Amino acid sequence: MFNKPIRFFILLALLLGNGGCALFPDVEDETKDWTARQLYEAAKAALDTADYETALRHLETLEARFPFGRYAQQSQMDIIYGYFKFDEPESAIAAADRFIKLYPRHPKVDYAYYMRGLASFEKGMGSLDYLLDLDPTARDPRGAQEAFQYFSTLIELFPESQYAVDAARRLAYLHNNLARYEIHVADFYMRRGAYVAAANRAKFVLQKYQRTPAARDALAILVRAYRRLGLNELADDALRVLEINAPDHPELSKLKKG
Repeated sequence: MFNKPIRFFILLALLLGNGGCALFPDVEDETKDWTARQLYEAAKAALDTADYETALRHLETLEARFPFGRYAQQSQMDIIYGYFKFDEPESAIAAADRFIKLYPRHPKVDYAYYMRGLASFEKGMGSLDYLLDLDPTARDPRGAQEAFQYFSTLIELFPESQYAVDAARRLAYLHNNLARYEIHVADFYMRRGAYVAAANRAKFVLQKYQRTPAARDALAILVRAYRRLGLNELADDALRVLEINAPDHPELSKLKKG
């Protein structure tokens, strides 16, 4: 009824379906009889030696077996850290969100807010940018915007947190980077001849990021864009503001010559 190749595959399917356990026995879980304390101590030891995969496995096992035990909350905080160090920022953010929802009044909930921002910050930076020495301000700003929001929330809710100072420092850095990203976009529009779009982007920088170094470059772009559009009075106004606020700007002498 069946030829040999077909009979072979049918036999293989039957073996896998009915006798699979004999062919591929389950690996015994060495932790099946461990207490919550044993799981937690093993996880901490793995964290201390940067074995994040093992640490996360023990921590997630601990959380599953002992969800209401004395180690439950601390294990969830360690899971946030483990995912962050294991270069899984999305999982770290999800774990932090979960902790915040479950324990909004926990005395260390500010840590979850901080780690959420830190994971987004690292995600926005990109490891390849660092390795290849690429400009982080030229990449997709969504990660930076997310991190900015998370750090802002931390400082708003916990101004006295031990993490607030570092969060504020990172906010300043992100603010400058987001402004610089807008300059990249405005420059792109200038090169494409989209002068109205370039001017609007430059004005956006002046409105939202006026205290950043990028604001001076926005003024220079405004001068060039307005001149291309034949709006010479507006160009002259932007040039005067640039000369007052950034007399050492590298484009100033060229712009003054017209």
